Amino acid sequence: MKFEHLIEINDPGNPLIDSLTHEQVWRGLVLRAESPMLFVPHLDECHIGERSGKGFKRTQRYGDLVIEDTVVLEYPDRIRYEVAAQGEISKSSLTMTIERHGGEKHLFVRFEYEDAHNAREDEENAMFDDFRRSAYKESDIDTIRVLRELAQEGRLDASLN
Repeated sequence: MKFEHLIEINDPGNPLIDSLTHEQVWRGLVLRAESPMLFVPHLDECHIGERSGKGFKRTQRYGDLVIEDTVVLEYPDRIRYEVAAQGEISKSSLTMTIERHGGEKHLFVRFEYEDAHNAREDEENAMFDDFRRSAYKESDIDTIRVLRELAQEGRLDASLN
């Protein structure tokens, strides 16, 4: 399954929405990777493992389900989560990319999901995949909502880094 969608961060035509800077969005997306429990309420634990200049490894626990992944940081625009096949979990990835459309301040985040299923498996899982796409989109909307709250609290300002 491949699925992607775009969430608008700044709408220059809507003065009721506080604008976020590119750096604030970047810091928020990195914080989501490093402290996912701020963004994912049903996550029980997350341990950051080995770090490199390009990212880090994590282990996340949701009840009895344990998922190991690698987070690749591509400053200043892209964060990639890579999950290797493990147990009943197939190989998958999530890429979040900060994009500018129609001007420097008009920011969006593109969320791209991909798993290792072939066309036959995608057809067999069509109903389940519809549910997953909906859940992914809701989760991503929540991510941006939390990111906005953190920005309002000043937690994404440069002085904190």
